[in-house]
Amino acid sequence: MRRLAVLVLALCLGAGLLGCSDLAYLGRQLGGHLQLIRAARPVDDWLSDPATAQALRQRLETARAMREFSVTELHLPDNHSYRSYADLEREAAVWNVVATPALSLAPKTWCYPIMGCVAYHGDFERERAQDLGAQLKGQGWDVMVYPVPAYSSLGWTADPLLNTFIGYNDAALAGMIFHELAHQVAYAADDTGFNESFATAVERIGVRIWLERQATPALLEQYRETQRRQARFRTFTAGYRQRLLALYASDEPDKSAAKAHVFAAMREDYARLKAEEWGGYAGYDRWFVEANNASFALLASYNDQVPLFEALWQRQGGDWPRFYAAVKRIAALPKQERGEALTSATR
Repeated sequence: MRRLAVLVLALCLGAGLLGCSDLAYLGRQLGGHLQLIRAARPVDDWLSDPATAQALRQRLETARAMREFSVTELHLPDNHSYRSYADLEREAAVWNVVATPALSLAPKTWCYPIMGCVAYHGDFERERAQDLGAQLKGQGWDVMVYPVPAYSSLGWTADPLLNTFIGYNDAALAGMIFHELAHQVAYAADDTGFNESFATAVERIGVRIWLERQATPALLEQYRETQRRQARFRTFTAGYRQRLLALYASDEPDKSAAKAHVFAAMREDYARLKAEEWGGYAGYDRWFVEANNASFALLASYNDQVPLFEALWQRQGGDWPRFYAAVKRIAALPKQERGEALTSATR
């Protein structure tokens, strides 16, 4: 509770820089987080409770093993996070809003105490997130409003396992735990892309190691197939992202019409990809139906720098403490120096 008290004090001090609406927002967010924390019970309590459903019991046992693996093998923080469980009785932990200008892929940022500036706005209340999204859309922004199964308090409090993701398959569950714990290792207060790419790299490397040691050959091959499909999706969308970037930087007189043409072409190409390469796999259908500039901005945050972090991990000989130390040094640099330092560290 001492760390929580420090968090509350920091929010109050930082709030002096914010307006009344921001103060109300911070109050709601703190209240929502406290409700989430209070709903959690230790995993051991759930496992010893005869009323715990067998399906949940199995997932909690698996999650407990993954949590131990995260400490012993990945050297992630050994604290109380993900050693408790809460059923929030809703589909998401929070709902995020991402927005970009109609003719740009640069996301709008929101700035807060402790977190710094981030390329999304989260809310524990879905309706408030949807209202903000509608307001921004009415102002001409491209907008995404989407459910988020988990978030990190950056180690200020013990983040619990949640009903929003405990039912994931083994690869996705391990990935969620490793990803969110990585945010406790290194965090740059003004750089969403750096933070999410780092956590995604830890997630991907960690899940691969977990499955190679724990999974059946069939499950491991299923995971590899999923990874191949995800890599193809990233390559496919990266090509269209470059087309959009070129368009928005060009002298095209009617960029709005040209933008619509690019998105239409992308959806047609995706239909062919789905039929010819993926055998009708429909897992990305919703993304392509709803895709806009904000969708591309979100993809970039989670993926653009992942290859650099993976290369840095390799450069450190797969030594996790050395890798984390290198990431922390880079995270401490000014934002304008961070990208070049990360690139240089992988050479």
